Amino acid sequence: MIREIHDRTGALVTVRLNQTLPIGTYTISLAEGSPLGRADFVDSPGVDGERVVFHTEVDQKFLGRGLAGLLVREVLADSIRTGVTVVPVCPLFAGHLRRHGAEFVADGGKFRAPTPTDMALVRRATKSRVSSPLRACREDHQ
Repeated sequence: MIREIHDRTGALVTVRLNQTLPIGTYTISLAEGSPLGRADFVDSPGVDGERVVFHTEVDQKFLGRGLAGLLVREVLADSIRTGVTVVPVCPLFAGHLRRHGAEFVADGGKFRAPTPTDMALVRRATKSRVSSPLRACREDHQ
């Protein structure tokens, strides 16, 4: 999946799915390819078609451009296109679905609350992961 969209400044950005194991990532980048942020997920191994989204971050230099919100909306739109159920562990995704979950479901989306099993899956997948220079973004999602 690759989608080109415009941020609040009118700049063209690209959202791209990198589906690797055990952690997949949706990235948002400037048109020339400079990375701006990411949303990380783990596909549930026990249940086909469930995606546990656990982390979202945007480079601090680009806050205020609505990138986190664009990223969330594109991930959710992709889940509708592919029939994937979203499990929002990430506070940004959980908050978005609290506010807009009925609209998401009306558009054909599916989500469910995370369970302790989902949290354990995320802990196992991220156990050896190195911290990123990007900052977790919770406020730039409108």
